[in-house]
Amino acid sequence: MKILLINKFLYPRGGDALCTLDTGRLLAHKGHEVLYWGMSHPSNPAYRHSDLCVEHVDFNHVLGLRQRLRIACNILHSYEAQHKIEKLIRREKPDIAHVHNVAHQISPSILPVLRHHGIPVVMTLHDYKLVCASYLLMAHGKICEACANGRYHKCFQKQCVKGSLPKSLLNTIEMYFHHTIRHIYDCVKTFVSPSHFLRDKLHEMGFQGKIAILPHFVSTDDYDPFYGSEEESLVFFGRLSHEKGLDVLLEATEETSVQLKIIGDGPLRHCLEQSAAKRKMKNVVFVGYKTGSALHSEIRKAMCVVVPSEWYENSPRAILESFALGKPVIGSRIGGIPELVKDEETGWTFRTGDAHDLRNKILSCFVKKAELLTMGKRARDFVVEKHNPSVHYERLMAIYEDAMRS
Repeated sequence: MKILLINKFLYPRGGDALCTLDTGRLLAHKGHEVLYWGMSHPSNPAYRHSDLCVEHVDFNHVLGLRQRLRIACNILHSYEAQHKIEKLIRREKPDIAHVHNVAHQISPSILPVLRHHGIPVVMTLHDYKLVCASYLLMAHGKICEACANGRYHKCFQKQCVKGSLPKSLLNTIEMYFHHTIRHIYDCVKTFVSPSHFLRDKLHEMGFQGKIAILPHFVSTDDYDPFYGSEEESLVFFGRLSHEKGLDVLLEATEETSVQLKIIGDGPLRHCLEQSAAKRKMKNVVFVGYKTGSALHSEIRKAMCVVVPSEWYENSPRAILESFALGKPVIGSRIGGIPELVKDEETGWTFRTGDAHDLRNKILSCFVKKAELLTMGKRARDFVVEKHNPSVHYERLMAIYEDAMRS
């Protein structure tokens, strides 16, 4: 089978890109021909047909009114993406297209092109963009479901997108254009959700498309577990942004002896460093961005991993990767996290945003060290049994075949 994988980022950057690349490797290992398409970028591997990737767009470095207007128009409909995907389809004639995250930099303008050529489309969901103009179901740091049932104008009214009126207006127009005017997502045969929570929340908010459940997978051969700990430390790893609940994590570890390692980078890093310095928290270390074996080494040393998110997390890869390394997880009781973190089995959950409850769970690591070992082994077994590549591949093939039949 010739499978076209589509994501705006085609190098290891964020969960959507990692999911795309892992899926591609799995499909290639099983003997399928895999094509990749998305944005051009210096970090991309040498993909076939890289000449047909769309021009790289970095929203953090947009200069000039003309460039801003062009990008705004492309968010609604990208003629470049439409033209280049058309050329790729004519050149390669894929059997099926598996779309991941195309919002803004590419836009869903490619979906009608795929349908026009009779190519069935499967789309994996990584966030709430189908029902939320700002994709996080958050506004001004709080959970927000105001856009439910097509009330996308609430985004403009509340200025949900980075507190900006122009950006919120653009995202509001985008939602009405794609959903109400063009019904562009009708081109997708099957949507794929890695968690039951995301599927149920989309349906609750009025989305009526067909959604199949397909959890993420981890190739455990790439993860060498260590069930003990070399340090009395906790680890957070991921993007340093507001929705990750890092302020609560700092508050929970303040005036404790536990060492907290914060691994990653993002827009909140400077503020977090200032906050830790102001509180005179010598037990907090900002490690910076790490990946691969360097990241695994830091996690293996620790007692536990903490995921204190305050948004409706879908199915965090950080949890599965921690489990694969034999580490239990302390996670907030929100979104898809409780589907993975089972109390006293693979870790502990705590009330979202409650620093006192989180601190109690952290202190449990010191009084229940034997239980930590047992939970780490159960966490590893959970990934091996439920989130392995073979199970994922069988379910994915069933979804592909169903889409191609219909």
